[in-house]
Amino acid sequence: MSKEFNSFFNYLNTITDFPKEEIEKLYSISDIQDIKKGDYFLKEGDYPNNFAFVYKGLFRITYLHEKGKEFTKSFFPENSFISAYSALIQNRESYFSIEALEDSSIIVIDYEKFKKLSQNHNCWDKLLIILLEKAFCAKEAREREFLLFDAKQRYESFLENYPQLENRLKQHMLASYLGITPVALSNLKK
Repeated sequence: MSKEFNSFFNYLNTITDFPKEEIEKLYSISDIQDIKKGDYFLKEGDYPNNFAFVYKGLFRITYLHEKGKEFTKSFFPENSFISAYSALIQNRESYFSIEALEDSSIIVIDYEKFKKLSQNHNCWDKLLIILLEKAFCAKEAREREFLLFDAKQRYESFLENYPQLENRLKQHMLASYLGITPVALSNLKK
């Protein structure tokens, strides 16, 4: 097994315990894919059929307004899962794009094969519940920040929650994530 898969499986075992046979089954339906900076894992309008684990690199989810303005919803560094989950489970097109912000390596898992695999052992249900709970908490926190925090508080929260990301992001992307202009972000940094 490659270092990428070993790292992935070690990460999974920090979440819950997996029998060796189940890890081997997951390995059989997974592939390593390299994505260059600026390329997409998924584009708005695509029908997703897989999800991925970020082994190396950084991604962001973006929405595109009908007038061409782009909004950054979230960032996904190493040890994150990326997917258009609601589109995946509803078999519909994605409302957003997932872009690589750095040269990245991901472990891609076929969703239909994963569904079949997950029916045979409850470790997969445990994993899914933990990941969905984490995603729900992040979504709730983000909504709270936009409803109750001013721009400065949102920026401080970003720095607290993602201290390693600021230097990896272009200013306009971080500003978009915070819901402010790049000029306003410059002023906040001063």
